[in-house]
Parts: sequence; C-alpha cells; structure tokens
Amino acid sequence: MKKISLALTTAALALTATTAFANCDSGERVVKFSHVTGGTTHPKVVAANNFAERVNKEMNGKLCIEVFPNSTLFGDSKELEALLLGDVQLLAPSLSKFGSYTSKYGVFDLPFIFKDMDHAIRFTNTDEGKELLTAMDEYAGFVGLGYWMSGMKYFSANKPLMVPSDAEGLKFRVQTSDVAKQMISAMGASPQAMAFSEVYGALQTGVVDGQENTWSNIYTKKFYEVQDSITETNHQLLAYLFMTSSEFLSSLSDEDRAQFMAIADAVTQEANESVKAKEAANRENILKAGGTINTLTPVQRTEWVETMKPVWKQFESDIGTDLINSAAGA
Repeated sequence: MKKISLALTTAALALTATTAFANCDSGERVVKFSHVTGGTTHPKVVAANNFAERVNKEMNGKLCIEVFPNSTLFGDSKELEALLLGDVQLLAPSLSKFGSYTSKYGVFDLPFIFKDMDHAIRFTNTDEGKELLTAMDEYAGFVGLGYWMSGMKYFSANKPLMVPSDAEGLKFRVQTSDVAKQMISAMGASPQAMAFSEVYGALQTGVVDGQENTWSNIYTKKFYEVQDSITETNHQLLAYLFMTSSEFLSSLSDEDRAQFMAIADAVTQEANESVKAKEAANRENILKAGGTINTLTPVQRTEWVETMKPVWKQFESDIGTDLINSAAGA
C-alpha cells in the first residue's frame, strides 16, 4: 500500500517530478488533488488525505492520488482554470467561487439561511441539493462529487463587533461572492475580495480590518493573532465543492468510475459527520491560544439577522425562489 504524498512547500514543487510523485507505481495513473488549505487538522485537509489514502489503497494499480495542499500547486485564482486545462483532476474550492459559472450556488452564501451545519447537510441531501452538483457540467465541464462542510462563519475585526453598525467604515476580506459583498455592504462596511493565502498578511498590515471564517480557518491560519476579537455571529455557511471534471470522469471505465464515486461518497459522509467536533475543538484552541470570542445576546442577534435580510431579496431572481425556499425549509 502506498502512502499519500504531500507537497508541503513551494520549494518542493521546484524539485523533479520524480520527487513529487515518488510514491506512485510505474503504470499507475497519477491524479492530482490541489487545494488551498494548510495545517493537519483542518476538515478539508483531513478529508482530502482520507480520500487519497482510500483510493490509493482500494484502487491500487489503477489510480494514484497526490495531494498538494496550502496553494502549493495552484492558488485560489488559478485552480479552476487548471482543472479546465487538465493540469489537475481534483479540487475542493469554496462554493463561493463559482459565481461566474452559475448563480445557483449563491444559495449557500445567503446570510442566516441555515441555522447550523445539520440544516445545511439536510439541504444537500434533498433532490434540489443533489441536482446542484451538476449545475456547471453543461457550461464548464465541472462535476461535484460531494459537499464538504467546513463550518459556520464568524466575523473578526480590529475592534469588537456586537451589532452590524460596529462594522461601519471597516474593510472586510471576502471571497469572490456577490452575495458576500452585498452582505458586507449591508453592514456599512467595504468588501475586499482576496485570495485566502493573502488574508493573514492583509489583516496584519491593515490592508483590511476584518474577515469572516470558520473556527478551523481562524485557528489554523492564526487570524486571531492579528484581530482584536471574533464575534460568534454564526451568520453564514462555509462549505466546499469536492469536484472533478466530466472529462476526467468519462475517461474512467464504468467499473473504475463507480468505485471512485463510491469512495468519494463515503469520504464525504464521514467528513461531514466529524466536522462539528473539529469546529468545537478549534474554537477552544482559539481561546487557549489567547484569542477573544464575543457572544451575542438574542437582541443583538436579531439585529444582525434583520440587517442582512434584504440581501436575500437582491438575489432572489438569480438564485431562484424555489431553491431558496428549499434550502431555508430543509
């Protein structure tokens, strides 16, 4: 059985291809899995490594997956293009990344549409949620293998944020999501889209004043070190689309494709069952490391919800009323 090969630094990529793929046997098809997350305990990292280990064991002699974490192969801005070109076969980008391909994934970004991760998982298991996995196939040849939950999002800033007006005039890093940008604007703040790998430096130097993320991202990327505090808003979901291309899938035999998809489904279910515990652990890790977490009163939470409620209406025609109602009522 082969061990998964992790390219941990940019320097490693400068080495020969033989070094990068040393654990793949001659004659096996190498499948590259690129993602932007670092560390060893992040839910995406664990899920990606588990998937590679299972494929490399169970499909030994057929496929060999190599995982390149922490933007060491392709960063945020290049990975989708790389998948289109066939330079990589597997990705796990945030669902917020697909606005230029389909507006449907904007449903996952709507503020306060999901009460918690269990609510979000229920939606992904509905017919509407499953149909979204192939929403980009016709236009871009992208195919979702599953939704990997990362957690709910929380705001951090260089000052405490107890009500939305506390954010007025601040600059917040967001993903390339029109919904997220309008959400920040509703707070009277300025949205600044940038790659995940640039966030720590931008917070440290004051290029942006705040950001929104899960406990695992805030902890593993040490955002708490360069922010005054984090507010437990629980305002939005962060989930990843574990994905490939239709070209890659069609290149597999029927038998191999069925086995590949079965492993993908099993790993996705396992990952989503364990993510709540990881998030809770990383919340405690932030506190142990000296970070500050603000808890909202019911009145303060209602003010956040009411401030962001108009964002739903802005995107209703793009996303679709039926899809929004399905997600909210799952």
